[in-house]
Amino acid sequence: MILMSGPCVIESYENLSQTAKALAPIAQNPNIDFYFKASFDKANRTSLDSYRGPGLQEGLKLLAQIKQEFGYKIITDIHESHQAQAIAEVADVIQIPAFLCRQTDLIVAVAKTSKIVNVKKGQFMNPADMKHTVLKAIKTRGGDAATYEQSKHYGIWLTERGNSFGYGNLVVDMRSLVIMRQFAPVIFDATHSVQMPGGLDGKSGGDRRFVPYLARAAASIGVDGFFAETHLNPESALSDGANMVPTQELFGLVEDLLRIRSLLPSLQPLTLS
Repeated sequence: MILMSGPCVIESYENLSQTAKALAPIAQNPNIDFYFKASFDKANRTSLDSYRGPGLQEGLKLLAQIKQEFGYKIITDIHESHQAQAIAEVADVIQIPAFLCRQTDLIVAVAKTSKIVNVKKGQFMNPADMKHTVLKAIKTRGGDAATYEQSKHYGIWLTERGNSFGYGNLVVDMRSLVIMRQFAPVIFDATHSVQMPGGLDGKSGGDRRFVPYLARAAASIGVDGFFAETHLNPESALSDGANMVPTQELFGLVEDLLRIRSLLPSLQPLTLS
């Protein structure tokens, strides 16, 4: 089971290191393919006054320190095409944010690196249309078809994080997990799916109480992995605190997900007519 977890944004090396240390039991689980996650820049904050992070150069330096100290694989976000090569020197997975999932130049720039490409489905996207996003990356890497097998071979993943439902709310259509898994390995983003965009007058809110319910539902459908941001003290987090899982609560959830997966007869993608 793929698991991507860590704080939403880099706040300090102390915060990164403490979180990385706390996640060690999960990272060392032989049934988990673990990636430590943190963003060096949150370029799509609602307000200009919101904390964005230390930036590309300092952020990658801190992530490289985590990689060296703990031996973790790293995932982080990209926002502009020119950042791809610098990020690829540190990260094992380069993540394209949901709002940028249609940006051809960005997708191609990331696909030209040797790293896994994880594209988050936009909150505004029909899941079936993500096939075209996948095909951009696959063709850049020499493939010719958006299928689960080719995407896995060429290192292209998709992440579900909910769809806009009116203003300030997201819902998860669990059918999208099945639809997208026809043409790529699928990760379920359990924490951003409970986000309430713009819900706190200039910043996004959320309700972390629903994270385990949605995650367990996704596990029962059959996905390749999970994205779950975590913080030692979410109430003091500088970004997305309302939907991040307290680190001490993540362990039980991960065990639940592993148990559910063990009951599934197969994880083969479903062919839809």
